[in-house]
Order: sequence, then C-alpha cells, then structure tokens
Amino acid sequence: MKISSTNYFSYLFFLCLLLFVFVNSFEEQKNLKKSEFPDGFLFGTTTSAYQIEGGFLEDGKGLSNWDVFSHTKGRINNGDTGDIADDHYHRFQEDVELMHSIGLNSYRFSISWSRVLPRGRFGEVNLAGVTFYNKLIDSLLLKGITPFVTLNHHDHPHELEEKYGGWLNPVMQEEFLYFAQICFASFGDRVKYWTTINEPNMFAEMAYVRGVYPPARCSPPFGNCSAGNSDTEPLVAMHNMLLAHAKAAKLYREHFQPKHGGLIGIVVHSFMYKPLRNNDFDRDAANRAVLFTAAWVFDPLVHGDYPPEMRKYLLDALPRFTSDERKLIKDSIDFMGINHYGTLYAKDCIHSSCVCSNSSCIAGGDHPIHGYLITLAEKDGVSIGEPTGMSRFFVVPNGMEEIVDYMKKRYHNKPMFVTENGYASLNPTTAQADELQHDTKRVEFHKSYLASLARAIRKGADVRGYFIWSLMDNFEWTSGYELKFGLYYVDRATLDRVPKLSAKWYTDFLTNNSLNGEETGKLISFKYRTKSNHLSDK
Repeated sequence: MKISSTNYFSYLFFLCLLLFVFVNSFEEQKNLKKSEFPDGFLFGTTTSAYQIEGGFLEDGKGLSNWDVFSHTKGRINNGDTGDIADDHYHRFQEDVELMHSIGLNSYRFSISWSRVLPRGRFGEVNLAGVTFYNKLIDSLLLKGITPFVTLNHHDHPHELEEKYGGWLNPVMQEEFLYFAQICFASFGDRVKYWTTINEPNMFAEMAYVRGVYPPARCSPPFGNCSAGNSDTEPLVAMHNMLLAHAKAAKLYREHFQPKHGGLIGIVVHSFMYKPLRNNDFDRDAANRAVLFTAAWVFDPLVHGDYPPEMRKYLLDALPRFTSDERKLIKDSIDFMGINHYGTLYAKDCIHSSCVCSNSSCIAGGDHPIHGYLITLAEKDGVSIGEPTGMSRFFVVPNGMEEIVDYMKKRYHNKPMFVTENGYASLNPTTAQADELQHDTKRVEFHKSYLASLARAIRKGADVRGYFIWSLMDNFEWTSGYELKFGLYYVDRATLDRVPKLSAKWYTDFLTNNSLNGEETGKLISFKYRTKSNHLSDK
C-alpha cells in the first residue's frame, strides 16, 4: 500500500505529539514536589475500622454485619476474617508512630459503629469504644496529624440487619443519625473533617446488586442469592443512605459546626470512563457511566435530586424525594470525597447489543440499573492501562485529572479531597517476596497520579487533600488478605509492620525530596527484613 506524503507527514506529526506528551509526563513525574500543592494541603493515608482493627468482640463491642458475613463459609477468600485483622485496636500507638515517621499531616480512618453502639439506638453507648477513639484522636493530634473521620465504612451493627433489614428500611436513617450525634458529641471538639458514609454507591452495588457484600441480596442476572431484587433494592438502600447523610449533616451544621468549625461531606467511589469508540453513542455511554455511579450520590446532595438521565431509564423504580426531603438534601455537603482507582471504557447498549461475557468486560449490560451500558478494560485487544492486582483497577493516570475536572465543572468547583487512591499488588500469591524487596510499581503509580492531580489543581480545581489507600496491608473485603495496597507490609504470623519502598518514597516526597534518578537507585538498594532484621540502608 502506498502512503501519500500528506498521510506520511500526518502520521509523523502524530508520533511526535505522542512522544512530546510522554516526555512531558515523564518530566512532570520526575520533578514532582510537595511544593506544587497548595499550602495546607492534606497528605495522608486511609484505613477503615473493620479492615484493620481486630478486637472484634473485645471491651463490649457488638457483632457487625461484616463479623457475621466473614464467618459465613465461602464468602471470603481463604476463609479469612477481620477478627484480628492488623490488630490496630491494640497497636494503634505503634501505627501513629508509623504515620509520624512518614511525615503525614492527616489520617483518614473510620469509626466502628458496633464498637460505639453495639445495639444501635436501643442499647447503651459502649464507653470503652469511645475511649479507644478518644485515645487514637489524641495520639494523632499529639503528633501533628489531623484526624479525618468517616462515620460508616460498610460496617454497622448486625442487630440492625436482623431487626430492620439494614439499609432497606427507612428507620436506618434515625439509627445513623443517633450514631452520628454520639460521635459528634464525643469527638467533634477535635475532629474538623467528617465524612458520613464511605462509598454508598459501591456498597449499594456490591451488597444489593451483586450480592457479594452483606447482606448478600441480589437476583439474576447479577447473582444467585437466596433473596433480593437487584433492580430495585440498591436504589432503595441508596435513598436511605442519602437521607441518613442529610439528617446527620443538618444536625452537625446546626449543633456542632458553629462551635467546632469543622466540615462535613461524603465519599464516593468513582472511576473515570472513556468511550470505547469515537462515536456519539459511546460518548453518551461514558457520560452515563459517571452519572449512574458518582452523580447518583453527588447530584442529590448538591442539586437536590437524582440525575435526570437516571429517572429517564429507571422510571418509577428510582425513589422520589418529597419537597421537604429535597430541601434537606440539597447543599448538604461542605466538600466531596473522591475514591479514584482507575479508568474504564464504556460501550453503549441502547443502539447495539451487548453481551458482558469476555474477560475484559468489567460490569454492566443491557440493563437500566447500569444505564444500558457495559464497561470494559480492553479495546481491540489492548488494555486501557497496566493491570494491577484488582481485576477492575488499571493504571491510567490522566483519569485522575479528568475525574477531578468533571467534578469541578458539574458541582461548581466545590472543595474536593481525593480520599482514596491506591495500587494493588499484581501477583497476590507471590506478593510477600516481591513486596518486601521493592514495590516500585506502587511508587510509580502514586507519582503519576499525583502529577495528574497537580495538573488539575493548576487548572483551578479546588482539591485540598490526597490520601493513599492504604497505610498498611489489611483485610481487603472478599479478597481477604491476598490483595495488598499498603505502604507497610503486615506479617500475618507476627503482625509486624514492615516498611516498603513506597513508604520511603512517600517520606521523601513529603520532605520535598523528589524520587528520581540517583534517589531511586538509593531507595531500591534498601533491604527489607522481618522482625529480627529491620529496614537498613547499605
């Protein structure tokens, strides 16, 4: 085939453009410094109560939904549970020292509802649980680390599930409100950043569409559960979670914010989506994908109602807010928390048939609950980005800039925090040997995503913090302890915390030492040893 001179020069120009983008991106990462972020920017790590605390029945704590679920045969890989987890309940002082040694100025963690209120509204407040969180908060502040507290991170007292059916029952709004009141009253004088519920969109999907989180409710074609309706129950659960948030936010703003001066928000799990093909149908699908995930939460809490596109496809299955409820939920967040781990392709299923069957197909299908689209990881056999240990998470750094820019435009540049961003080890079965040497892929991941975030900030996005998931390897829900996101490796036999290369990198970054060239070589030369042989430099 003969190539015309015009096509040749166009092709050459395209290659040069790609090379320019690559070199420019490399230079950005190479020279990335903490000073590129605004003064007062929060740099931290994130954990959640069930995933690290352990002590599952100690000092008056009640059973949570996850305590019961993880003990159900076949639910968790390798039969793992969070009974001990990382034993943070007993080792929190040691963990605060780790944070301090890294140089963090903030730490995002969640409060175990069943540790503070084992039986909900109709039981006693567990003072031992309150004491634990008071000690943790005071220890953080003593080290100059700002507490960033999540009230509910997927776990709640199991009794509320048995008594009410959990989030499917509107009474959970009042249960959550009471829990929030206890926490605001107990810790609000020292906690200035609150998020009510972590990833309600993810919880609704996993618990009520796919049925792989408690209470494990679903229906075909999404799963084979003993009970549930994947078409309606996630919408009902989300509706109750949003109203629970709004009631807690109103309480905080009226009775605690004036004297404590804190902020309250919510956290959403949000991929960025790219059209599979460069046509209007797939572009619309990519937009719907964000609407049916992140905007499902943020639109009501900022604008006062669900996205119109959701109503168009879900019709009366999507619950409606009363006029009073719209007033309650509208503008009920001071900031948005964004958990972002990757980017996927979206393919329209309205104007063409979709079968979500091959290995690159992540979720969705010809169904209204997902907006009549499927999400995929590959196009023409080529992955959207480097794979990680999580089947749905791919390394696509510019997705960070794009999702932040999307939120900036849709929600009038409301303050944002990247409340989670992290890299899962690619080979969980061999992670111990690899992780203890050097997790260079994790380092490169965070460098590239921070560079992308810095670009979004330079373009005017009001982003005020970045939290790495996670401080240490922990119980990763249905994956148990196989997946590893941590800056610290946790020896499952001894529970010793062992720093990875990424912990050293984060320390250097936070002291304004960029990780490049000679410094990378120095870091890789570090040897990691277990309890009898700690980190040393040659």
